[in-house]
Amino acid sequence: MTQVPPTVRRPEMKNKNGRLVALIASVAVAAVAIGGGLAYSKGPSDGAGAAVPLAAPTTPAPTPGPTSAPTPSTPPVPGSKTPTPSGTPVKPAGPVKITLDLAKLSKGRDPQVPYLVGRVVRGGAGGERTIPGKAAIHAVARARDQVFAIVEKGLGTELVKLGPGDGQAVRVPDVTALVSSADGAAAAYSTTRIGEQGEELQGATVYAEDVDGTQKLALPKAWGVRVLSVVNGNVFYEANDTQGGASELHSWTPGEPKAQQIKASSPTGVSPDGRLVASMGLISDGGSCTDVAEIATGKRLWKTCESSISGFTPDGRTAFGGDAYADGYCSGTTSALDATTGVKLREWTSCFFQTVPEDDQHLLLVVDAENGGGADGNGQRAIIRCDITTGTCELATPLSRSGVRIGE
Repeated sequence: MTQVPPTVRRPEMKNKNGRLVALIASVAVAAVAIGGGLAYSKGPSDGAGAAVPLAAPTTPAPTPGPTSAPTPSTPPVPGSKTPTPSGTPVKPAGPVKITLDLAKLSKGRDPQVPYLVGRVVRGGAGGERTIPGKAAIHAVARARDQVFAIVEKGLGTELVKLGPGDGQAVRVPDVTALVSSADGAAAAYSTTRIGEQGEELQGATVYAEDVDGTQKLALPKAWGVRVLSVVNGNVFYEANDTQGGASELHSWTPGEPKAQQIKASSPTGVSPDGRLVASMGLISDGGSCTDVAEIATGKRLWKTCESSISGFTPDGRTAFGGDAYADGYCSGTTSALDATTGVKLREWTSCFFQTVPEDDQHLLLVVDAENGGGADGNGQRAIIRCDITTGTCELATPLSRSGVRIGE
């Protein structure tokens, strides 16, 4: 569901491997959108509302109105759909800007998607599974009856796959990015070759797994390959032709010998319905700007230099992301915006590491309650659930010093 990273994708254990951190940052262009200033407050700020326990939505989501399908200027990408407008955005109830105080949030239900506490994967379809070993865990996902985890190994990382039962784990070397489909039926992951000094080497492989088995696409000349999304059986990934160059979006149908390139430079996220793509249009020392465009037509819908868009809700109607300027321990804000117009619906302030949609109306966020002030920068953390319609939030997991993260 999400990728490594598009919001903060730092390991939940203290990472002493500087080369590994540098490598993951170079592989994931969206890492620019990750960090943020330490803009955390324990009470309401001027013009901001304080977060309150999550309430049932009282404002219905807008219903798309009838429209004629636009004529694509380029052939539709496999797996994409004709863009559907979201209609007139509903004005959010209450304040748009909300400052969180995790100590005041009540406990709600557990996350309804896979998530990690310590080394135990919980949630989603299936029982609890423990990731073997002691290596830092960078990402987890579930697809069908399998659990996937990216763990640190030497100067790089590897994928650990746990099948049904208590069988031995399967390991795939050099995997640096992992995603799963919204319905949990498929997963995709990509590799990055590592040199003896921990540097990135040319060449990568994209893998796709579903009920029909495992397919792979060799990319011997590519740089910076990272899977972004699995949509209708198609895998979206980014890749560069040259080291350090701007990455381009590609769509691959598993089993096909080649992928199709899509006009979208430095992509950071693809909507789960395959309609929209977010791309870093500008990256500078002062911040970044993100464009959101239709995949089928290439038409840019809107641009923001206030947030770095990293993903979309399952219905593709809401985009979300963190600070536009990324140079900190965490992202100081997480925002939800109308995916068709770019209108900001919500902006929560705290110390965020990861944001993943739970459904069309709720975001799950990994938040540091101490703003990074705990021992070794690892204070109390929790997964919280925030309602896009009302702006209210609740704890989805208790505050804990155990590492937590949400499944990809």
